Amino acid sequence: MSATPPKRLSLNAFSMNCVSHIQQGLWVRPEARQLEYKHLDPWLELARILEKGCFDALFLADVVGLYDSYKGGADVSIREGMQVPVNDPMLLIPAMATVTEHLGFAFTASILQTHPFTFARQLSTLDHLTNGRVGWNIVTGYLPNAAASLGLENLPNHDARYDQADEYLEVLYKLLEGSWEEDAVLADVQQRIYADPAKVHKIHHVGPHYRVEGPHLCEPSPQRVPLLFQAGSSERGREFAARHAECAFILTTRRALAAGRGPVPDVRQRAARYGRNPDDIRFYQAISPVVGGTETEARALAAEYTEQLSTEAALAHLSGSIGVDLGAIDPDRPLETFDSQAMTGAVKGLLESAPPGTRTFRDLARANMAGQFLVGTPEQIADTLIEFGEAGIDGFNLVYSVTPGTFVDFIDGVVPILQERGHVPRHYEDGPLRQRLFGSPRLPERHPAAAYRHRQPSTA
Repeated sequence: MSATPPKRLSLNAFSMNCVSHIQQGLWVRPEARQLEYKHLDPWLELARILEKGCFDALFLADVVGLYDSYKGGADVSIREGMQVPVNDPMLLIPAMATVTEHLGFAFTASILQTHPFTFARQLSTLDHLTNGRVGWNIVTGYLPNAAASLGLENLPNHDARYDQADEYLEVLYKLLEGSWEEDAVLADVQQRIYADPAKVHKIHHVGPHYRVEGPHLCEPSPQRVPLLFQAGSSERGREFAARHAECAFILTTRRALAAGRGPVPDVRQRAARYGRNPDDIRFYQAISPVVGGTETEARALAAEYTEQLSTEAALAHLSGSIGVDLGAIDPDRPLETFDSQAMTGAVKGLLESAPPGTRTFRDLARANMAGQFLVGTPEQIADTLIEFGEAGIDGFNLVYSVTPGTFVDFIDGVVPILQERGHVPRHYEDGPLRQRLFGSPRLPERHPAAAYRHRQPSTA
């Protein structure tokens, strides 16, 4: 009887085209290259490093507005470089693709920022230029400043944004899957026919948010639809993920996974109700590895990072994320003086999530960043990742403390152990990003996008 093969774990690097992304304030360290974010060289270097480590993708986060709710404005965000200034992530991808052969590139784009007809062309162009190595992280936006800067009177409410996102995806599916038939492109030099007009179709979409005649302006790319990522954790967000997503970003614990609680089993069950295979969705846990030659070295480095983390920038980030101005709270106020039961919503949840030993609100802000630290020797970190995989996690989004150092330490120390144990491949398989993860370059027939594919009439 053959043994069960080790579970394949997927690795993504998590970054952003800005100075300070998640671990706020560490851009001041001399080994960090975040100050060079405006230039191509550090991005090309990072792409080469990640491909050396057999990472599946570099995942690029993004926002199109300011975190301006902390202390009533954006001063702290601007002063700290906290996700502003921020450059467009999409424009980095073709350059990084030229120095790699296999590494995938996923990027975040909000449904509010680009009309779906235009965005469909951007997606296809990137998928062509990378030979099928592109993924899209679908977000609905949450920063009021983004809505105001995009000409909206108000940010639509949470569930309404997801309703709009459902229609946005419907338009994209019609354009990317249904507009051009499989054999529409002939490229016939002798007859001077590039494409058969009878096999290129307008989509005539009319909905509550969009009117799109079509057809799609691009011929089909290797994946047609890019690999679909999503990170919503709300009730409506999980429903959206169950319907559309192939890769979902989460934060959970091994205890919750072992008990069958949390987003993983919930979203899988919802996906089955849509007629999808629950295994059609892969779940990625966010971690920030701090690797040391010994555990003592790793803990000393983590303590150094924690000491340098910016409380102000962390609170500005957190205020924007939860939609509450935390600026009125004295950061040195002891947590024991708060009555969490008298509070509601996100602030109550924040206080109740305080790890043991957290004494002040400042400690809590730092713990919110340092809580993703996974500290230890390469063997200890590899063991933890494998345990997460055995509990139900499919991969990891690696959050850097300093770039590229965090990724270099992980690739030099942890990846060889994961490869030796059979959890990470030593070499890439050929083919587009989706094919490497799911075995096919195209979305399966059970995905809702397949309903918009042009079907040949039956001859029976």
